[in-house]
Amino acid sequence: MGKLESRNIEKYFKHDGKPLKTLDGIDLSVEDGEFVCIVGPSGCGKTTFLRITAGLEQPSNGQIFLDGKSVTGTGPDRIMVFQEGALFPWLNVQDNVEYGLKIAGIPKEKRNEISNRYLDMMQLTQFATSFTYQLSTGMKQRVAIARALVMDPDVLLMDEPFAALDAQTRDLLLVEMQLIWQKTKKTIVFVTHNVAEAVILGTRVLVFSHRPAIIKKEFEIALPYPRTAEDIHGKNSPSYSLEILAELRPEVKK
Repeated sequence: MGKLESRNIEKYFKHDGKPLKTLDGIDLSVEDGEFVCIVGPSGCGKTTFLRITAGLEQPSNGQIFLDGKSVTGTGPDRIMVFQEGALFPWLNVQDNVEYGLKIAGIPKEKRNEISNRYLDMMQLTQFATSFTYQLSTGMKQRVAIARALVMDPDVLLMDEPFAALDAQTRDLLLVEMQLIWQKTKKTIVFVTHNVAEAVILGTRVLVFSHRPAIIKKEFEIALPYPRTAEDIHGKNSPSYSLEILAELRPEVKK
């Protein structure tokens, strides 16, 4: 299961010796199997919220719950995929994907069985023995996603994983990400600065306000999967992107 809840999450940082409030009471409920995207102006606290959810940072106030139980530190139930991938350049692709399984003490034969399934899903099988420095940025992100999925987390947390990709690679991975979500039925929370990306992927899109962030508005995206850019910008499609941008513009100007 993977029902995720945040209750009154607040976060303060010190700035010039004074407390700076970044998150102002984030209340969020993500149902098991939902794909929720978060957009907001730069520096508003999107990544901070994701890191708190992953247990990489502690909130100043509030709690994170998974299936009704309070969670604090990191754990295999919540795995984060970073913008840069955070791969080990001295390990080949398969060893990178299996790293968490190895740390967890899974025997080699079982590790290979699990990793091969996700290498195939991410179209990485032929690159299994390649080192990550030999791969394109897009291929590195495939490896990072596979490494997260092999741990079978209840919740997958993704922090702008496609931000550094060229448009063609991003469009391809957007389609593949939808197929992976449909196959694995994972709960996903996905942070992005790209509104179109959020509308293509999300069952819901949340708009964070300027710092200190609150959830300014939620949008239910009632479009069938799989989606493409053409689907969300078509004449007969609801104007989700325009409505979300209308909510974002005043926050960016602050």
